[in-house]
This record gives sequence, structure tokens and C-alpha cells, in this order.
Amino acid sequence: MNTKILRVAALGLGVSVLAAGLFFMQGDKAVAADTAATTPVTTPTKQPTDQIALGRYLTKAADCAACHTAKDGAPFAGGVKLASPFGNFYGSNITPDKDHGIGKWSADEFYKALHDGVAPDKHLYPSMPYTSYRGMTRADSDAIFAYLKSIPPAAVENQKNELKFPYNLRFGMVFWNMLFLKDKLPDASVGQSAQWLRGQYLVNSLGHCAECHSPRSALGQMDFSKPLSGGELGRVIPPNITPAGLAAVGWTATDLQTFFTTGIAPQGSAYGEMFPVVHLSSQHLTKEDVIAVTTYLMGDKPLPAQPMKNISEIKVDATELKAGQKLYIAVCAGCHGAEGKGKPNVTVAMDGNSTVRNSNPHNLIVAMLDGIEAQKFPGFGSMQDMPGFAGKLDDKQLAQLSNYLRASWGGQAADVTPDNVKALRDGAAAH
Repeated sequence: MNTKILRVAALGLGVSVLAAGLFFMQGDKAVAADTAATTPVTTPTKQPTDQIALGRYLTKAADCAACHTAKDGAPFAGGVKLASPFGNFYGSNITPDKDHGIGKWSADEFYKALHDGVAPDKHLYPSMPYTSYRGMTRADSDAIFAYLKSIPPAAVENQKNELKFPYNLRFGMVFWNMLFLKDKLPDASVGQSAQWLRGQYLVNSLGHCAECHSPRSALGQMDFSKPLSGGELGRVIPPNITPAGLAAVGWTATDLQTFFTTGIAPQGSAYGEMFPVVHLSSQHLTKEDVIAVTTYLMGDKPLPAQPMKNISEIKVDATELKAGQKLYIAVCAGCHGAEGKGKPNVTVAMDGNSTVRNSNPHNLIVAMLDGIEAQKFPGFGSMQDMPGFAGKLDDKQLAQLSNYLRASWGGQAADVTPDNVKALRDGAAAH
């Protein structure tokens, strides 16, 4: 289950808790804040001047296709299934079809949906990230609307959400919004340059990065005390992308720009929910906007990338390390190389890989259990798939392999246990 899907689950939890108490309250009149977006924005160079062309660009920057274009479906005709423990949500049709899409909407109504989470006929669930889009300027909203109105209408009926009671009580969103809908998201970095300000807008509003990369509180709202410090839900957990979090696993501004443009950097490749972000969104940004995003994430004065600890500085069990090395040679070295350097245009390096360097072994274990499907990256061609080893290696073996990778090429403690692996193996079975 990907991070966007589980984001929906977390938000659904908040809706359900509030909705259950609404039986004792009267009225369900929509409550929409009127406060204008206050996010400072600088105009990037080389931005399209034609409104529809600008809207096409902004639609990609906002990653709309990820939730509104189903595999093999008409563009923006909806149907993307977002499964959660509380039921299934489905991305809606946002083509200009008058019966099923936004063909009858006005620009004012479109802006209200993005800004307040209120469509002409209903409140939206925060699986549509209006909690971040709220910071979008009216001009950019109008440009996106103009672009969507220009694409071919698709007469595709919207699939109804399959939500259990009380999650299906939409009027609960009135009170959820009163509690948690804010005008501006907090910053995770420090800066005031024109690039930083533009990046702030791209990251916090259009790109809605905080929706996945920030932890959630009890009612499903983003924890504003820890912006971009990493998500806590999902099969692949969104990592910490604060300046300190990026520096801790070796990211530099140049490498991060390469990653957003191509999906591949010395620190590894995009996978999980981040692959479609690169594929559908970030690779289409202008060079200036990629630099702005990187500047915001790292701050005007980036922290230096931290060097890895040497294996001699890490407490390891020599016997267990040897067992992990044998497993690596047997099942991994053929693709990733005996020295963990990877193979260009085939596999990424393990040495210095940000997933290996992450203090939390969760994503490393998940990658070894589930594998990673073959992916095509712009400018690099296709990278071969990584098979999952859930059916080939037991919990102890995968723990040994994890510890060998983390200690040898990640500078991390060799503290993964078979129980850690078992919990994630069982978690995959539950989905």
C-alpha cells in the first residue's frame, strides 16, 4: 500500500472520529474560510505566458495526474483507487465533461475546491490535498482550471467511495476543517532568497510534499510541529526531507536537483510513491524551479552532507556480519556488484545509498521483501527490476543481510532483528 493511499487512511481516521460525534450536533452548513492565500511567491523565469500553457505546467507541478488518471484510463477521468483500512476512495473525473467532470464548474467553484475543500455539491475529503493547495494563488488556480477545461471531456462516471460508517458522513469535514485547515504550512528550512521563496510555494502548496513527508496526529491532521520530518504510514515510508534529514544521508544540492530531474542520483533511485512523483511531476519542472525546490528543502545555507561512519566505528557481531556478507554475494552482488557500486543503467549502488543510510531500516527491509519493479528514468533508460526475497530468505537471513548492508555501506548500527523483518512481512500479508 503506497504512501498516498495510507495518507487517505490517516485522514479518514480523523474524519471518522469527528463524524461519529456529529450525531449530537445540529446542522451541516458548509464552513469555508475566506482568508486569502498568504504564501509569498516569486515569479520564475521562463514561465509560460499563455494561461492554458501555464495551467498545463502547473497541473504537472501539482501532480494532479497521480490521483486523477487511472492506469490505461483517459487523462484526468478519475478512477484511481485509494485503498484504506476504512474503505476505498476513488480519484474523481476532472475533465470538462458536464455530467461527470467539472464542465459545469466556474473558476470560483474550482478555486473554492482547492482552497477550502468544498466542491459545488459536497465537501471533499482531505485525500484531495486542499490542506496544502490552500496556499495556491488565485491566478494559478485559474490557470489550472483553464487547462483542464481545454482537454477533451471524458464521459466517465465517478466511482462512489466505498466507505464504512461513520467514515461516509461527509458533513464531518465541516468540523474537521474548522479545527485543522490552516492558511499556511510551517517551514522546515530557513531562507529569504527569491529561490527559497519560490521553492516554498512549490513544495508547500503546489507539490504538497508535506502531505506525505510529515507525521500525522491523532485525528489525521498533519503534525505542524514536525514539517517534512518524515511520514509514519505506508508500506514505503516517506523519509525525512528537512535540511538535517537530507544532510544525514548524504544529499547535496546538486544531487538533489539531479534526482528531481531524472529520478536517479548517487544516493539511489526513486521508488515506491516517489517514482510517479518524478515521472508525472518533478521531471517536468523548469531548471529554475528544480533549483528553487532544492533551495527550499535545503535552506539558503545548506548543511554539509554528513560523512558515513566507518564500519570500525560500529559495534557489529563478526559472525552475523559474515553471514550477511555471504547472503549478499549469493543474491545481491550479481546486480549491485561485490563492492556495492551498482551498474550504470542497470542497478543503483548500495554503497552510500540513502535507503541503506537511513537510521530507520523500514524501507530497506520492505525493498528486500517486496522487490522493486523495473522503472524507466528520463535520460537513463530502464533500470531492471529488483526481485523480492520474501519467498527465498527467512526472517533471520533478511535481518543478517540488512545488517551487513547498513554496517558496511550505510554507517548504521547492525541492529535489525528477525522480529523487525517478521513484522513487515506480516504487514505485507495483511494488505
